[in-house]
Amino acid sequence: MDIAILSDLAIVFGAAVLIGTLLGRVRLPSEAGFILAGCLIGPNVLALVEDLHRVETMAELGVILLLFSIGMDMPLDRLRLLWKPILIAGTLQEAGTAMAFFAAASVFGFTWQAAALMGLMLAVSSTAVTVRNLEDRGEIDAPHGRLALGILLFQDMCVVPMLLALPFLGGKGADLTGGLAAFAKGAVILMAVMAVSRYLVPAVLERAAQTMRRDLFVLTVSFLCIGTTWLASILGMPLAAGAFISGLLIARSDFRHQALSDVIPFREVFTSLFFISIGMLLDPFEAFRAHSLILSGLGGVLLLKFSIIFLVGVVLRLPLRVSVLAAVILSQVGEFSFVLSRAGEAEGILSGAVTANLTSIVILSMVVTPLLASFGPTLAAGASRIRVLTRLMAVKEPPEEPEKALRDHVIVAGYGVSGRAASSALKRFGIPIVVLDLNPDNVRQAVMEGHLAYFGDVTSTTVLRAVGIHRARVLVIVVNDPEAAARAIRAARNLDEDVQIVVRGRYLGTAPLLQMAGATTVVSAELEASVEVTSHLLRMYEVPEQEIARQREIMRI
Repeated sequence: MDIAILSDLAIVFGAAVLIGTLLGRVRLPSEAGFILAGCLIGPNVLALVEDLHRVETMAELGVILLLFSIGMDMPLDRLRLLWKPILIAGTLQEAGTAMAFFAAASVFGFTWQAAALMGLMLAVSSTAVTVRNLEDRGEIDAPHGRLALGILLFQDMCVVPMLLALPFLGGKGADLTGGLAAFAKGAVILMAVMAVSRYLVPAVLERAAQTMRRDLFVLTVSFLCIGTTWLASILGMPLAAGAFISGLLIARSDFRHQALSDVIPFREVFTSLFFISIGMLLDPFEAFRAHSLILSGLGGVLLLKFSIIFLVGVVLRLPLRVSVLAAVILSQVGEFSFVLSRAGEAEGILSGAVTANLTSIVILSMVVTPLLASFGPTLAAGASRIRVLTRLMAVKEPPEEPEKALRDHVIVAGYGVSGRAASSALKRFGIPIVVLDLNPDNVRQAVMEGHLAYFGDVTSTTVLRAVGIHRARVLVIVVNDPEAAARAIRAARNLDEDVQIVVRGRYLGTAPLLQMAGATTVVSAELEASVEVTSHLLRMYEVPEQEIARQREIMRI
C-alpha cells in the first residue's frame, strides 16, 4: 500500500483543523481557513504535500458532492414560497451584475469570452459564507435574510446554464447554433431528469428505506449521485452540472432530509479538500507583488456588487434597510467561482495569471464578509435618511412635525403577524396606536384596516420623534431583525427614559442583547412556544390547571 496518500491527507487535514480553529476564534469563515491552510502546505510556500494531483482529484469529488447537496437542498416548496425574490430579484441581480462586470472587463481589454466568464464568476455569492453569517447574527428569518436566500437560490439554479456555456465560450461551440444546441440539450436532459425523479427515484429510495438498513440507503443515495453524474457526462454535460441535477432527483422525494443528513459528512470532508486545493494553487508571494491590483480589484468587486443588489432592492421598492443589508451580505464572491475559473482556465478562456489574481480577490471578499456585515446596520441607518429614496416607496411617511394629537398611545413597530394581532386587540379596546413598518405593503394594509400607519424606520430618532415617542406610553417592537430591535430600543431610550418598551425576540439567546439595550419586557417566541407545548402535554395527562400554571411560571424564570 502506498502510504504517501496517508501522509498527504494527514498534513492536509491537520493544517486545516489548526488554521480553521484559529480563524474561527476571530469569527472568520472556515472556508478562508481551509484556503490559507492549502496555501501554507502547498508548493508555493512549505511544499509539504507530495502529490498535488491526487489532492486535486479528491477535490473534484468534493465539487460533485457540494453541487449534489445544493441540488438536493432545493425543494419546490421553497421555490414557491420565495418566488418573488428568486425570479425577480435573482434575475435582476444575476443579469445586472454579470453585465456590469462584463462591461468593466471589456474596458480593461479582456476578450469578450474572458469578460463573459468573469461576469458569470463574480456575479455569484457564497451560499456557505452568507448563510453562516446570517445564522450567527440571528438574521436568517429577517427580511433581508429572506431576500438574500432567495437570490442565493436563484444563483444555485444558474449552475447548469453557466457550466453549459463554458465550451461555447472556449470555442468548442463557436457559432450561435452550437451554443443554442448545447443549452437545448441541457434543457432536455433536465426535463428528463425531473420526469424520472417524479416516479422512479421515490420508488428506489422507498425500497432502500424499507430494508431498515442505513448502509444500503447511503449506498443507494451515492449510486444516484455518482450514476447520474456519470450518465450526464456521457451525454456531454460537465460533471458539476450532472451532480447538481442528480441532487434535484432526490429533492422532490420524501427521503430528501435523510439523504441530505447522510451525505453532509462526506460533503464536508471533500468540500474542505476542494478549498484546500484552491489554496495550494495560490502563490502568496506573487499575490503580494500584485497587491495593488488585487486590492483595487477587491474594492471594485465589492462596490459594484453592493450597488447592483441595492439598486435591485430600490427597483423592487423594498425597504431601504432590507436593500442595504442584503447588498452588504451578498457583496462577496462565492465558492462556485472557483469551479468556473478552473474550468475556464482548462478551456483556455483565462490565463493562469488572471485566474490567480481572481482567486485572491474571491478569497479576500469571503474573508471580509463578517466585517462588512457588522457595519451593515450603520450603513442602513444612514441610507434611511436619504429622503429621495424613501419617497420612491409611495407610502405615507411620518410628518415633519410631531403629531400633537397622539398622546398616551402605543407605537407598534412591525406589522407582521404579531403586529397585526396586537394592533387589532388595542383598537378593539379603544387604545390609540400608531404603526411603523419598512414594508410599503404592510403600511398600506394597516391603513386599510383603519390604523394610523406610516412608512418609517423605528431605529431612527427622527421617526420616533415624529410619532410622539415623548408622549407614548408603550413602544412595541415586533421585527425579525434582532440588531434592528436593539438599535430601536437604544434610540427610544435616548429620547425618553420612561417609555415602556416591549420587544418580541424570536430566540431566547437574543434576550440579553435586548435587555442590555434597555427593553422593559422581552417576550421570547422560542420560550413561549416551549411553554405552550408543555402546557398542552400536561393537559393531555389531566394535570390540574393550578400545577400547569405553576410549571409555566417556573419555565419563564
